[in-house]
Amino acid sequence: MKKVFVLGIALLLACAGAFAQKYAVIDTRYIFEKMPDYKRVQQQVDAQAAAWQKEIDAKQAELDKLYNDYDAEQGMMSEDLKKKKEDELFNKEKTLRDLQKKRFGFEGELFKKRQELMEPLQKKVAEAVNRLAKANGYDLVFDKSEGKSIIFADPKLDKSEDILRELRLK
Repeated sequence: MKKVFVLGIALLLACAGAFAQKYAVIDTRYIFEKMPDYKRVQQQVDAQAAAWQKEIDAKQAELDKLYNDYDAEQGMMSEDLKKKKEDELFNKEKTLRDLQKKRFGFEGELFKKRQELMEPLQKKVAEAVNRLAKANGYDLVFDKSEGKSIIFADPKLDKSEDILRELRLK
């Protein structure tokens, strides 16, 4: 009976080893930061964001001036003129908020611009990961850059440097 139990345990361990998956961990943020093209993309995105922010700041300054003028002249205005000026200020403020949302909001122009510029780099990294996974027989490759799904990863499993070599960046 004892021999059957030991044999059963040995067989179970052998089967578990046969079905074990091979996996690796990478850090895409680290990989992107080592890519010269990524720095160029970041500069382009930052330059576009600065230009749009400058435009919004100018419109905000113009709106602030209109509010100050309104506050200064409000006492001398008729009710109809006050209402007209308030509506005008409200519409200008709404237009400004809409522009901010269009440029910087969730899935706004800045988000789309960044996505458009990053797509070729993401594709290049994905291809390198696929080549590495196939060459080394990895069943799974985890990305630890966002840190949400991996609580702990042994540093020897991190294959980010291998991806950089595959991209010929090291």
